[in-house]
Amino acid sequence: MTTKVAGMAAAFAAAFVARKIITFAWTKFTGKEPPVSPEDPEVGIGEALGWAVVTGVGLEAARLLATRAATKRVRAYQAGQIKE
Repeated sequence: MTTKVAGMAAAFAAAFVARKIITFAWTKFTGKEPPVSPEDPEVGIGEALGWAVVTGVGLEAARLLATRAATKRVRAYQAGQIKE
């Protein structure tokens, strides 16, 4: 139970931070803000697909890495390998 809670908290925090970083990087590389709604017909198909791919891969990678790190840390603590 503890590993699930820690994993969920880590995933939430990682997704929040990753979204901020991805938005910042998108603005720096493209020179404009990311699309608010990629489904908007005013947004070009290339921009919409690019944003969807970048955010999808970036957020999921951040969540995966954070969840794995948190789970590993909690299990090491539970096994007595990490002292308080």
